[in-house]
Amino acid sequence: MIQITLPDGSIKLFEKNVTPIDVAKNISEGLARNVISASFNNSVVETSTPLTKDGSLTLYTWNNNEGKKAFWHSSAHILAEALEELYPNVKLWVGPAIENGFYYDVDLGDDTISEKDFKTIEDKMLEIARGKYDFKMRSVSKKEALSFYQNKNEYKVELIENLEDGTITFCDHSKFTDLCRGGHIPNTGIVKAVKILSVAGAYYKGDENNKQLTRVYGISFPKQKDLTEYLQLLEEAKKRDHRKLGKELELFTFSEKVGQGLPLWLPKGAALRDRLEDFLKKAQKKAGYEMVISPHIGQKELYVTSGHYAKYGEDSFQPIHTPKEGEEFLLKPMNCPHHCEIYNSSQWSYRDLPKRYAEFGTVYRYEQSGELHGLTRVRGFTQDDAHLFCTPEQLDEEFKNVIDLVLYVFGSLGFENFSTQVSVRDSENPDKYIGDVGNWKKAEQAIINAAEDKGLDYVIVEGEAAFYGPKLDFMVKDALGRQWQLGTIQVDYNLPERFNLTYKGSDNELHRPVMIHRAPFGSMERFIAILLEHTAGNFPIWLMPEQAIILSISEKYEKYAEKVLTLLENNEIRALVDNRNETIGKKIREAEMKKFPFMIIIGENEENEEKITVRRHGGEDLGMISIVEFSKIVNSEINKTLKKF
Repeated sequence: MIQITLPDGSIKLFEKNVTPIDVAKNISEGLARNVISASFNNSVVETSTPLTKDGSLTLYTWNNNEGKKAFWHSSAHILAEALEELYPNVKLWVGPAIENGFYYDVDLGDDTISEKDFKTIEDKMLEIARGKYDFKMRSVSKKEALSFYQNKNEYKVELIENLEDGTITFCDHSKFTDLCRGGHIPNTGIVKAVKILSVAGAYYKGDENNKQLTRVYGISFPKQKDLTEYLQLLEEAKKRDHRKLGKELELFTFSEKVGQGLPLWLPKGAALRDRLEDFLKKAQKKAGYEMVISPHIGQKELYVTSGHYAKYGEDSFQPIHTPKEGEEFLLKPMNCPHHCEIYNSSQWSYRDLPKRYAEFGTVYRYEQSGELHGLTRVRGFTQDDAHLFCTPEQLDEEFKNVIDLVLYVFGSLGFENFSTQVSVRDSENPDKYIGDVGNWKKAEQAIINAAEDKGLDYVIVEGEAAFYGPKLDFMVKDALGRQWQLGTIQVDYNLPERFNLTYKGSDNELHRPVMIHRAPFGSMERFIAILLEHTAGNFPIWLMPEQAIILSISEKYEKYAEKVLTLLENNEIRALVDNRNETIGKKIREAEMKKFPFMIIIGENEENEEKITVRRHGGEDLGMISIVEFSKIVNSEINKTLKKF
């Protein structure tokens, strides 16, 4: 007999070689019908895998992320079989599950896939799925694996050549075989609805110097209803696409001459950024932060010392060589080494700590052109960065204060639905990280303690830590239910060691400070992109570039419109006047498209009464009111959304 521990802590005895699906049946028939994946001792297994030793078992359904991952990974196999049947010369490379769906990278030879082919591929996938073929894993020797793909698929051969004998597995279903590590649903029949979403170019191994393959994106569901709802969500997402809204609202643009991935902020976008910066600067000032400024470049040696060059040197721009022989600079990829040197510019006592340095610092990282995407993936971006240097005794309070700051930012910007993730090191791959294991354990426990004290809903995820320390990541769901990582707080014992940072303790001896890295926005570019899509461009009123637009019915009321504008500005309400010789109907339609929170209509009655007629974005008519009444409405809206810190 073997002992199986379930997620609730209960332990059940089963005969050796019991399968996860047998365990599910033992719990309930209903669960067994819905289980599509499993993990045993934190490793993915098939639902039909015989369990031969004691261990912890987790069963997944479609409602779990791990269940969806297995579902979509299995669907990628079905896609691959469909492509092999439809395109006999196709060569497969890799086909993983992604956040929403899956893709497969393939070499089509002389063939191409376009949107007109999507329906044919979908029909073939559903035909395969209806066969209810079991997914079966089997181990193969390296020699067998190479023989299977030799002279047929050089991509798989290269993959296999980098694998160790005894670790190679194939997955079979129907007439199809693929090199695979595992993690599948029981059979193809569980897939009831599929959609090919798009095709794109993807360089082999992500290297621009290699051949460009075709990446086929798809998604699948256990019910047609789920697919229908998802496609409706996609349509809404298209309307909210930050690239589309950014153009319509005149916030930002890109220029090929300036360079890919380097956004240009237009006046309205620059004003929006300024307001976000001012908002955070005020909160930071109250929390005891000091603003600093560091240059856009630094000597290569700076990033060698920090460890960033060893980890991210390939993702940096090429070194900048000065006229002095042997002198190399890099475009700044991170702000933290600069802040370490700012701390190092003075000698500190324990009485001086904590030191909290904040900067809206622009950094540069090379991203391949195929990975660039509007503001969410760029080559130059500004981080709302801060680094806190404190004593070990101050760490807990300082970390919790940063949590409060992040929650204030989220609350003021309408991000109410979020969870947190404690990202720790991968204990099986210690070479990915720098520093002493004991310090890592202290840092990880400090984050867990703070998260528990603040009552955060968190999960612990191995392998997601930064190379220099663990972190608390905030995972926000937007209005469409999509999850984004926004805001991060990291505990770091290692950079203070590398930069020889010290403070004099009460014992008159030198000690190492602990360093906290934090960025509530993450990057201004990505944060604004997500905020645009979350709000569909209807930002909180305190953040809007203009809070009202004054629409005069005709040029006769231009003077009164200007008077109203002055009165609004005196009440600190941002507004502008539309005096164009256009119909009032057209002006209202265009103001709606531009997302102005309020439209103020000026005509004869308004001028005679010295009042304004107000219409809210979306069509609600507030009638004719005084400017004082309108100011109260605007300030009330601001107070509702802009939280106190």
